[in-house]
Amino acid sequence: MDYSIIRQARGLLVFTITRAAKRNAVNFEVMEGLKKAIEQAKGEDVRALVITGEGEQAFCSGGDLSVFHELRTEEQAYGMLSKMAEILYSLAVLPKPTVALINGTAVGGGCEIAAACDYRIARIGAKLGFIQGGLAITTGWGGGTLLLERTNASHALKLLTEASVYRAEQLDHIGWINKVVEKASVIEVEQFLEKELSMYSGVLSAYKEIQVRKWQETDLHGRILQEVRTCAQLWAQEEHHQAVDAFLDKNS
Repeated sequence: MDYSIIRQARGLLVFTITRAAKRNAVNFEVMEGLKKAIEQAKGEDVRALVITGEGEQAFCSGGDLSVFHELRTEEQAYGMLSKMAEILYSLAVLPKPTVALINGTAVGGGCEIAAACDYRIARIGAKLGFIQGGLAITTGWGGGTLLLERTNASHALKLLTEASVYRAEQLDHIGWINKVVEKASVIEVEQFLEKELSMYSGVLSAYKEIQVRKWQETDLHGRILQEVRTCAQLWAQEEHHQAVDAFLDKNS
């Protein structure tokens, strides 16, 4: 199995991508696993959902290009992109606190998963970047839209359009990384959420609902789907396929 879902002490539910050999890249099985974890996190005995990756090298390197590069047309791409975008939207509006525990590199779709979470705790030196522009596409799982909800618009636009990779410490000062730690562990999450984990869960859900109502008023879901469609259109262009071919050749 390419993922694990484990209940920890104090009501934490931990979803881990267990594809260390693939730098924890997302495939369809990981998508289904994350969907299951989000559903389980709605249970009364769960106080918060934590998402992380196996090992110490990568949180998530985005979509598995060895699988998704088989998608050539706009509609083929849209099917995959919209599936993950719906999952990340469900993650964003989950009525429980959510934490991306960034244990290593988070690039491309990995950053989009992190953007869907309420909080981001990252290991010192972890590399992060919305690198999609270098592959001649945009964010396609809703991550660009969510990033613009999570941080200052000018900072978000810079991160998206530069398509560069940064260290976690560089993103701490703009507030997108909430805490930088020596070692990414569940203990760090417990310390970060210490007060929340001892609070009545109905209070936490009520505050999340305030945020969700705002997003409903500004049609977050519709804006995410527009982002997906734009990415799918770019995905079908020859520039993207050539960029992915070059990337795969470089890393083979």
